[in-house]
Amino acid sequence: MSSVFNRGIKLSLFGESHGKGIGVVLDGLPAGEPVDFDEINAFMARRAPKKDGTSTMRNEKDSAEILSGIYENKTTGTPLAAVIYNSDQHSGDYGNIAHIARPAHADYTGFLRYKGANDPRGGGHFSGRITAPLCFAGAVCEQILKRRGITVGAHIYSVKNVKDTPFDPVNVTANQLEFVKSRPFPTLSENAETEMRELINSARTAQDSVGGIVECAAVGFPAGIGSPMLDGLENVISGLVFAIPAVKGIEFGNGFSCAELFGSENNDEFAVQNGKIVTKTNNHGGILGGISSGMPIIFRVAFKPTPSISRPQNSVDFKTMTEQELIIKGRHDPCVVPRAVPCVEAALNIALLSAMLENSNLEG
Repeated sequence: MSSVFNRGIKLSLFGESHGKGIGVVLDGLPAGEPVDFDEINAFMARRAPKKDGTSTMRNEKDSAEILSGIYENKTTGTPLAAVIYNSDQHSGDYGNIAHIARPAHADYTGFLRYKGANDPRGGGHFSGRITAPLCFAGAVCEQILKRRGITVGAHIYSVKNVKDTPFDPVNVTANQLEFVKSRPFPTLSENAETEMRELINSARTAQDSVGGIVECAAVGFPAGIGSPMLDGLENVISGLVFAIPAVKGIEFGNGFSCAELFGSENNDEFAVQNGKIVTKTNNHGGILGGISSGMPIIFRVAFKPTPSISRPQNSVDFKTMTEQELIIKGRHDPCVVPRAVPCVEAALNIALLSAMLENSNLEG
């Protein structure tokens, strides 16, 4: 099924944007792991809409109700099921465009794939709303990883052409990752935050939207985890990252920039430091041959501009086969990137824990 991830962990996402609720089932978690719900709520609050002009005005609490899999605040080892009830749907905003393809949305392709039976309200199962249960799952996995000394964090690398200070691919630390995660607007540079906020608000005022890039890193992840070819660590991470709507690209380490270098410039030379094998640089992004090298895992994710904009656009009614002018109502993010940061972290948390369980490398 399209909404099931089945590796060391089996994860299933369900629900629609304007349905009664959305949720997740996690199977394969180790038993006896303490779960701090205050930490989970704090993680999910970072994804929730903000009242600062940078996101949608849809007001959802994103409070998860646990149906199974946790007893006395510890995982039982059996499937963990959680549901998040929707409470602020404005389904009427979509009544006049149910059969009109919104540009850059999955309305038309979803109609074809599901023979018109899919729920079109708010994008249905294609909606960014489904990242809420993804974040819940990632927040649970984060706590299990932290107890093994593994820290995951991300920041806004860029919004359109405004860039933040990048992570140091060799020396990024857990403290730095925790610091940027604690910021209401997750950038390393305050100047970048100011410019990004101005750009996002300018796009909103102009009834337009902007995209950007999220940079994510993990430190403390052990070397030797993963597999080559089709089961590589990059493959697993990428598959989960692309579960986030609006993602259009991913690059690890130097990524596409390595195509412009000589091998002598791109190769990471090995060395021994404090009794450990390391590389002097980290152009490979912490993964070689689909297997972790012990260096920080680092990658960047490109997000397209929010496709729902208020400007009139040309489209077609795919039931009547007639051309139409489309005006989209509703509440939409002028830029999804700030709220996407914890979603990318969640995807990485799930991928790393799953890889460790699949490699039977989860101690303590």
